[in-house]
Parts: sequence; structure tokens; C-alpha cells
Amino acid sequence: MAGIRLPPEDSDASQARHPVASDLISDDDRSVAADSWSIKSDYGSTLDDEQRHADASEALSAVNFRAASDYSSDKEEPDAEAEQSMLGFQSYWDSQYADELANFREHGHAGEVWFGADVMEIVASWTKGLCSEFSQGQLSNHVENAITESAGQQKEFSNWSVLDIGTGNGLLLQELAKQGFSDLTGTDYSEGAIDLARSLVAREGLTYIKFMVDDILETKIEQRFQLVLDKGTLDAIGLHPDGTVKRAMYWDSVSKLVAPGGLLVITSCNSTKDELMEEVDAYNQRRNSPSQGNEAGGEQEPSRLTPLFRYVDHVRTYPTFMFGGSVGTRVATVAFQRIVETS
Repeated sequence: MAGIRLPPEDSDASQARHPVASDLISDDDRSVAADSWSIKSDYGSTLDDEQRHADASEALSAVNFRAASDYSSDKEEPDAEAEQSMLGFQSYWDSQYADELANFREHGHAGEVWFGADVMEIVASWTKGLCSEFSQGQLSNHVENAITESAGQQKEFSNWSVLDIGTGNGLLLQELAKQGFSDLTGTDYSEGAIDLARSLVAREGLTYIKFMVDDILETKIEQRFQLVLDKGTLDAIGLHPDGTVKRAMYWDSVSKLVAPGGLLVITSCNSTKDELMEEVDAYNQRRNSPSQGNEAGGEQEPSRLTPLFRYVDHVRTYPTFMFGGSVGTRVATVAFQRIVETS
């Protein structure tokens, strides 16, 4: 089942004042927003871990699986402001990571593990297996030698260049390091997140993991990576009032970061596997639409007639539950391959 839905675009949305941190944040609001957005685990929290998971699970169910009667025709339209979230604004994350960085310096806590430590471990181990299969040529219909060539003739997955966008405290990259990956880079638009991530890898002796401040929607990175991961960043982008436009910008940016033949692994609590596949299909179609052709309005280049991303696989081991006669999971992790374009 899908998560929070964005309302139709409002023509006045672009005229709205960009909220500042003082408008958005209180300690209570931050706690409620964070718990309602993802199932979390903690490294060093004084709170009971099982209770945190139970509270977050209950909040997720309330947000992500609203009963159909809540949208019946005799009710008013859902409040647009209620369906958006402070989690779509950088000011929220700057405040969040300022607090987590201060907490680390005072108590040594690593901070939150968004979606939970169990999900993070599943993502890392599943991704390792997927990359290993690609390296060994075990997956059918993948582009022969595409990843090998972009990795400088290194077939072993551990040598792949890896980028984690919206890395936060960088704990996913630490988990990938445990799985054998060594060329690891994390980016986040919050300087506080990057400062925290650097402090944590220094404490763990993993200083070969690189971090930099970068906004995925306006990325300055020119390198292409064999593996790009997103755990919650697309979700947060979609919660901005201009989420529809920003999600389109996201795909334009990501397409420039994934090496030809490389993999994009997205983990979401706000979209199902099928919805992510539909979003990729929509991007492929938009990219190949006549409006994207040459300025003369002539024929499109042959390479632009090919989908840029194709579905590869998804995690099947997340716990499932029944709701309204449908079976679903609270988290979806889906892998897409960037197709090698031919001239």
C-alpha cells in the first residue's frame, strides 16, 4: 500500500514563503514527525528499543494505510498542508542533525537509524548479493561488461564505486563496509549530517569512507558510480510542497550519477515496489517524449528511444501484513539498472 499522498500542484505553491526552522520545529513536533515517517532503531538511546519500534509501527499504519472511508465523497478534500510534511524541508534536517551532532559529542550516540537497523542490514546484505551476481554474470539480460568497464576492469563487487545520497549519519555506508565494499561516498545537503557522519567513521576507524555536502537536486558531482543508494531521500523530497516537481528533478540528477550498466537501489516507506516501477516508467517516457527531442523538432536520436532505467529486482524478505484485503509491506527496496546507451 502507498504512503502519504501529495495533493495536486497548487499554482500558488511557488509563491509561498519558504519556512524557516523556527516555523517548523519543536522538540515534540520533531519526535512525532520522525516516528510517523519511519520505523527506527537507535544506537545508544536510553529509550526501550522494542517500544520505539512498536510506537513507530503504529504511527506508520495510521499514516500509510488510511481507511478508504476517510476519503469518501461526502467528506471534505484532505487538507493539503496536512498531507505535506516538515520532513520535506532542509531546515528540518539541519535542525535534526544539529541536535544529533550535539548528542554525539556529549554522549557518543550515533543517532537514529531510519527505517530501523534490521532494514539497514537487509538492504546492505541484499545489495551485496545483487552486486555479486552482477559481477559474476549470473543475472540474465544485464548488459555484458557494462559494470566491468565502468569499474576500470574490476569485476569484483567490492571495488565498485558506491554513492549513498542523503546519507544522513552515514550508518548505511558503515554497514556496506562490513559487507566488503571499500569505495564508499556519502552526500547530504545538511552540513550537520556530514559532520556527524565523518565523526562516526573516524570513531570506527573507517576513514576511507568519504563524505561531502551536496544537494541531489542540484548536484555538483561529476563522477558516475557503479552503485547508487537512496534510503528515504526520495520520500523526503516528495513531502515538500513542490514534491512533484522536485521528484522529477531527482530523476534527472540521479540519471547523471549512475554509471552505464550500474545499479540504483531505492528504499522507501512511502512508495510500493509497483509505484517505484511506475515512477521509473514515467521518467523513461518523459525522457523519450517528443518535447525532449532536438530543437528542430526532427527525429529523436536513436539512443534516446531506449529506456534509461530498467527494473532488476526487489527485496522479498520484509515482513508482510494484510490490510483491506491486500498484502503489503511497510518498506520497499527496489533495484534498477541504468541501461547502456548505444549511438
